[in-house]
Amino acid sequence: MNGYLALCIAIVAEVIATTALKASDSFSRWWPSVITLVGYATAFYFLSITLRSVPVGVAYAIWSGLGIVLITAAAWMFYGQRIDLAGLVGMGLIIGGVVVLNVFSKAAPH
Repeated sequence: MNGYLALCIAIVAEVIATTALKASDSFSRWWPSVITLVGYATAFYFLSITLRSVPVGVAYAIWSGLGIVLITAAAWMFYGQRIDLAGLVGMGLIIGGVVVLNVFSKAAPH
């Protein structure tokens, strides 16, 4: 499996798990708790596959950067959480950093 495909699966699984974590109400609700545990297990499994071919620093930068942006979007959609202009600018900088790392850095495999 392609390392970046595995990383995308890991990120999506982590976003689902984190979104369900809030819904689990400190693991007091059954189904959101199960989704959280399965999601994190899936995320770490696919992250381990990613690390076979993608440097750990690059993988983690992408994982955390895109995770922040996607979790914020999920919180907005499902929980009505708002983000202000400073937050949007910060997320834009995160996305920009991920792009720079992948397009211009020699740390990322091309």
